[in-house]
Amino acid sequence: MKTLCVALVRPRLEYGNVVWHPFLKKDIELLESAQHRASKMAPGLKHLCHEDGLKAMDLPSLMYQRLRGDAIETYKYLHGEYQTA
Repeated sequence: MKTLCVALVRPRLEYGNVVWHPFLKKDIELLESAQHRASKMAPGLKHLCHEDGLKAMDLPSLMYQRLRGDAIETYKYLHGEYQTA
């Protein structure tokens, strides 16, 4: 189930994070709830809360992934990976 979540669900939830970084709590909760529904489909994880389900599948939260992506993009920009005309 982890493979399906990583291959099918996460890319759709993380698409465009660099450009569209949700900052409203309702938008963040909407994205997290989609991941929560996907993690509930895994056998044996139905009874766990969202955070425990992510830990059981060894997946970071979407908020962590967004912050990580922002840090990577900042590093690339500061170290000249992008050409600014």
